[in-house]
Amino acid sequence: MTATDSARTDEAPGPGEGSARRRELLDAAYRWVLAHGLADMSLRPLAEAIGSSPRVLLYLFGSKDGLVRALLGRSRADQLRVLEDLPDDAGLGAVARGVWRWLAAEEHRPLLRLWLEAYSRSVAGEPGPWEGFAVDTVTDWDLLLAAHQPSARVGTPAGAAERALLLAVLRGALLDLLATGDVGRTGSAVEAHLRAVSAGPGGAEGAGGGDRDGE
Repeated sequence: MTATDSARTDEAPGPGEGSARRRELLDAAYRWVLAHGLADMSLRPLAEAIGSSPRVLLYLFGSKDGLVRALLGRSRADQLRVLEDLPDDAGLGAVARGVWRWLAAEEHRPLLRLWLEAYSRSVAGEPGPWEGFAVDTVTDWDLLLAAHQPSARVGTPAGAAERALLLAVLRGALLDLLATGDVGRTGSAVEAHLRAVSAGPGGAEGAGGGDRDGE
């Protein structure tokens, strides 16, 4: 199973699973939630905004929770596409810099605010479609980072710790960026971490990977 395959599918799909109309409405609903968020989302205003009806949405997605799960799956897939153009041997340094450039781009703020809303609800233990979202996203990114580590290092405690630290740095910087909008400060923090890891023991195979493409 790939990282994107791990999107939760606890809710039984509606009869229209895979239909062109379902994909069309999911795309439209996704654009709506990027602009308005998921907080207190109601089917009727959403349906009116995207040219549908609550009855059709329930038919295609099974329930409101089913629709939210589909939207969260779509947001996760969009985030994971950031690494599609990087070869497996790019190294964690190149991966981290590529991920940060994507995270810091102004056009991705709506998607990342949506991620933060869902992540926070999941961490808080809210029932429903949020369940498991936070741990699933951590697993997604850990698998993707592992794909860019030397094979001899991936399964070691040091390799796992390296990935966990890099993910913590990227997400911590992202939270500060969403709060302050300060791209320079947060970007400098990420780069300082990568330089420090690259200069340390095993740096040539670590998160810095000897890579300087972001300098």
